[in-house]
Amino acid sequence: MSEQIIQIENVNPIDLYGAADIHLNHVQKIFPKIRMIARGNFLKVIGENEELDFFVRRFELVMLHLERFGNISDKIIDQIMIGDDNEETSRIFGDKEVLVHGRGGLLVKAITANQKRIVSGISSNDMLFAVGPAGTGKTYTAVALAVRALKNKEVKRIILTRPAVEAGENLGFLPGDMKEKLDPYMQPLYDALRDMLPTQKLLSYLEDGTIEIAPLAFMRGRTLDHAFVILDEAQNATRSQLKMFLTRMGKSSKFIITGDITQIDLPYKQPSGLFQALDLLTSINGIGFVMLDEKDVVRHKLVTKIILAYQNYSEPNNAALLSRTEKTNESKDTASTNPDTQ
Repeated sequence: MSEQIIQIENVNPIDLYGAADIHLNHVQKIFPKIRMIARGNFLKVIGENEELDFFVRRFELVMLHLERFGNISDKIIDQIMIGDDNEETSRIFGDKEVLVHGRGGLLVKAITANQKRIVSGISSNDMLFAVGPAGTGKTYTAVALAVRALKNKEVKRIILTRPAVEAGENLGFLPGDMKEKLDPYMQPLYDALRDMLPTQKLLSYLEDGTIEIAPLAFMRGRTLDHAFVILDEAQNATRSQLKMFLTRMGKSSKFIITGDITQIDLPYKQPSGLFQALDLLTSINGIGFVMLDEKDVVRHKLVTKIILAYQNYSEPNNAALLSRTEKTNESKDTASTNPDTQ
């Protein structure tokens, strides 16, 4: 007799075991000679060597099915625990384009040509710039790649960061502790993670630091080893900030930098570091670049039309509008100071 410990990862043990351990009891009926002791995220199994190895392999497929499809039943347990090994493995791993099997059976995959270039680009480069307009899936694809790398144990942690720059609004004083003050800036990253990880697993990762979400300023002085690191909204990083971030790269790490050069929220006359980085780093081997455009938009069809409208809005038109606005303001100022007009 021997024993093994199965660690329950990426799924909720309650969903796996079932209400009142109904799923676990069904598994016990299929393998009456295997003794199981469930303790939270760990399942101790005891049995004869050959049968025990077979059981562990099949039970891990049950966990994988739950992770990827969001549900299990007695019928599915029968198919996996008793059925053909190769057939079940092929069915669960069938779609090679799926990056992450998210919550509720969500299949997260690269859809457009440039999103697929992000996927292939990060496999052949340790650093990748993904630049394009809103709605092109830059951040979502990058987060999916990070979650996949964590699940596959290619990295030990995920670090997600973005500059804490207000998008043209003065938010004033924000109450709460540091996390509560910063969370509004980080919501897009939380939204992507919630799609891809079970709630309890995400909370656990955030609590123990396996997933870290922090403002760009918090990266200074650090060395980021064995990590998948994403800098989002990089167009709002200054030149010194972006240089600081890029030089944080440690051993066995992957960096993805995403940005939209048409939506810069930095103070007036403060140059974006993203432009400088795109000029300086293009010839360095090991750094990839993917430029997305309106054809990659995966939001409402109107978003594509809006992006095109702004692209076609030339600077002369903008200058003419500014001149017209200034003249209107001048006439208003003259009217307000001229007593004859009162």
